[in-house]
Amino acid sequence: MSAVYLYSRPGCHLCDNARAVLEAAGIAFEEVDITADPALEAEYGVFIPVVEQGGRQLFEAGMDPNELPALLER
Repeated sequence: MSAVYLYSRPGCHLCDNARAVLEAAGIAFEEVDITADPALEAEYGVFIPVVEQGGRQLFEAGMDPNELPALLER
């Protein structure tokens, strides 16, 4: 399985939910704080959390984080 990235920002409750689902499913991921990079903040803005695998966005704010494990199996 290719690397999984969680793009998030501090204080984001949706990001907390996505992180918890990934951890509960035992999915290894790297978390990226978009506030540390102006380009990422411009790209993702309020559409976080974003989960990406293999350059493909699997999850964006507004989706049910419980869908994450199934999305990563594809």
